[in-house]
Amino acid sequence: MLLLDIGNSRCKWALLENGVWLRQGVLENGELERLPALIDGIAAHTRVMVSNVAGDMVAEKLRGYLAALHCVPEFIRAEAERCGVRNGYSLPQQLGSDRWAALIAARHQVSGACLIANCGTATTIDALSAQGEFLGGLIMPGISLMSSSLSANTAQLGSNGGVLHDFPQNTADAMHSGAVRATQGAIRHQFDLLRQREGSARCLVSGGASGAVMNGLAMPCEFDEHVVLRGLQILGESEA
Repeated sequence: MLLLDIGNSRCKWALLENGVWLRQGVLENGELERLPALIDGIAAHTRVMVSNVAGDMVAEKLRGYLAALHCVPEFIRAEAERCGVRNGYSLPQQLGSDRWAALIAARHQVSGACLIANCGTATTIDALSAQGEFLGGLIMPGISLMSSSLSANTAQLGSNGGVLHDFPQNTADAMHSGAVRATQGAIRHQFDLLRQREGSARCLVSGGASGAVMNGLAMPCEFDEHVVLRGLQILGESEA
């Protein structure tokens, strides 16, 4: 089984055999044509499970790249219920496939309520009850997107990278620290709400900006780099 987590800018992938992870890696979305070479030796009957939030154009390109390997990708979509998770979205299929896969992975990893924060181009913060109900979640700009938005829409703010400080004393640090603290504050707020509702909870943090977010985050949290891929694996194995 080949697992593909295609985000807004990057694609994480893993190749499995009988449930064992053989190889894994990361590609920029603009480099997806390299995928067949990276997974050389893949068999025509290999199942390809995909979470794609990068749009239809990327999906079509992926189909073309995999056609040479005689593989047809299966693009997952959120459902009302699957693998122990009940989707509380008013329109279940509008929930992003990456968020859906992450919720399923969290349900199988955590025995209890869980908050899942995926920090990439966008940051999503989703709450899962101890009974497996997706309660809802937040979507906000990722750290880089917050900073670039400030740079693009203000006359005197540059786009140089900054460093996290409690009391920043230059513009770059102020922008970066503001974006990080806003993200941390949203995660902490949702975590407190979930604990009030459920009594206790755990927090999983994933995504390319997870290191920056977890630096100084004043609450217990666990780094889970491959939460979406693991959710894809669970979905694939549940339908095998």
